[in-house]
Amino acid sequence: ILFFFAHESFAMRLVLQRVKSASVTVDNSVISSIGPGVLALVGLHEHDNEENLKDCCKKLLAAKLWANDNGGQWRHGVKQKDYEVLCVSQFTLYGTLSKKNQPDYKLAMKSVPAKELYTKFLSMLRE
Repeated sequence: ILFFFAHESFAMRLVLQRVKSASVTVDNSVISSIGPGVLALVGLHEHDNEENLKDCCKKLLAAKLWANDNGGQWRHGVKQKDYEVLCVSQFTLYGTLSKKNQPDYKLAMKSVPAKELYTKFLSMLRE
């Protein structure tokens, strides 16, 4: 499921995947892992701000991705199911191809401000 939060001409991007389990491994060491829940790839546009974070946080936590106890599809979100969320920062969600078919990530937020906003986004999800 791909969510775009559109605000004027820019948007924070989330790609959500329901998972039975997920983990992030760096240099053969597990950095983070979850059981049942959502793996969220998070792409920040160069013009995103805290308001975009708040709105995407609400959308992610409210996304109805699971059936309810009566079998009604798309009725429960991650919070209702008491599941977990694993976020992975993914600047490549703003990748494009140049005229020479080379990858271009100029629409993605630069690393220093992206790290700050991404950390705020994670804090919002924990609240």
